[in-house]
Amino acid sequence: MTTDIDFYELLECERTADDGTLKSAYRRLAMRYHPDKNPGCGDSEERFKAISEAYDCLKDPQKRAAYDRYGHAAFKQQGSGGGGAQDFSGFSDIFENIFGEFMGGQRGGSRGPQRGADLRYDMEITLEEAFHGKASDITIDVSGVCDVCDGSGATKGTAAKTCQMCKGHGKVRAQQGFFVVERTCPTCHGAGQTIADPCGNCHGEGRVEKTKTRTVNIPPGVDEGTRVRLTGEGEAGLRGAPAGDLYIFLHVARHPLFEREGTTLFARTPISFTTAALGGEVHIAGPDGVDHQIKIPAGTQSGRELRQRGAGMPVLQGRGRGDLVIQIEVETPTHLSARQRELLEEFRATETGKECPQTSGFFAKMKSAWG
Repeated sequence: MTTDIDFYELLECERTADDGTLKSAYRRLAMRYHPDKNPGCGDSEERFKAISEAYDCLKDPQKRAAYDRYGHAAFKQQGSGGGGAQDFSGFSDIFENIFGEFMGGQRGGSRGPQRGADLRYDMEITLEEAFHGKASDITIDVSGVCDVCDGSGATKGTAAKTCQMCKGHGKVRAQQGFFVVERTCPTCHGAGQTIADPCGNCHGEGRVEKTKTRTVNIPPGVDEGTRVRLTGEGEAGLRGAPAGDLYIFLHVARHPLFEREGTTLFARTPISFTTAALGGEVHIAGPDGVDHQIKIPAGTQSGRELRQRGAGMPVLQGRGRGDLVIQIEVETPTHLSARQRELLEEFRATETGKECPQTSGFFAKMKSAWG
């Protein structure tokens, strides 16, 4: 290591900082201390190397865990009999070299400019929009290709040159005991190239912050947490490398009438006690805008569920629809006219107990239990 200054202090971050915070801090400080912005300033160059070294460690979960536990000692090679901590970052690179080609990597090849980061955007939609689908425009602030240098990072009329430190491989090798370890080149940061005359607009990165408006096509049937990917709409890659992707995470707003489980819609439906006793029908306006008529059988009790096939949500990227289920709640009247009360009194006078077998059965069991 080139410095013993605490990595978190170098990046001006708390030790609990997440990956996004670390990345933002690194980009801000790297822009401030980049040698191209401070020509001839040795202190800025050393500071730039130090913060690059700190971020290279902390962005890797294994290296960060080792640093949090052992500090700089985690990366200092000790003598064979010293019993000190070993270089965990070295072992990480060793495993990467050994298993990289089996996992689709290019062992020993040039890394080239790094692909842009993926981005996340959270969007809230209504249940009706989830039913029908929609096309929606979103506006995001994202790193885009520099229009001045067309993403090359070099001033017009000039070009990047092969890095002399790594000879264009993007990695350098170092001997650590019995191992030969490959690390990201500290000069070109893995790009394999350096720029002698960087673009004044993007300062050699080939990308600048832009505000973009993109159209998101949401298919019918999406649910809470559905993810829509816009390929190549994430952050632009460094110096012409491919852009990352933009992921739209959908959140369906709570509906005042319906609850949803997959493609099934549930609606708690109050009915009058006369409709429950005599039967009838209810009209439910679904998110499709259709008036669904559901028959209520005579003698329906509270809690009963009645199902209307094919009246629920559409199947995402498929055919057909789920069901609409109404959950009956029998409502007892609270505001009766004199005539209505008179009729109910007449009805009660004619009751034999057979009209409500559960009620009469319950009290019969109680009487039997208490002798």
